[in-house]
Amino acid sequence: MSRRCELTGKGPMVGNNSSHANNKTKRRYLPNLNDVTLQSETLKRGIKLRISAHALRSVDHRGGLDAFLAKAKDDELSANALRVKKEIAKAQAATA
Repeated sequence: MSRRCELTGKGPMVGNNSSHANNKTKRRYLPNLNDVTLQSETLKRGIKLRISAHALRSVDHRGGLDAFLAKAKDDELSANALRVKKEIAKAQAATA
């Protein structure tokens, strides 16, 4: 399982550990990923995603999963999230 957020595309970053003697060793900074089930108002069901804590706050700020995916760029989304975005757009077009 890759350590990448399905909504924002955040992944691991590389940096250095610095000892008291200022010795440098490589390390990885991993994103804070959580397995969550977000509710879609349009589809009327839950969607399981592995997203970062920052993305979860962004989803709440934008007003839910449907609104977040509507504004999200396709190149940042995972294949699963992109499929859900297209399902939501199709369902919204059918109701309009």
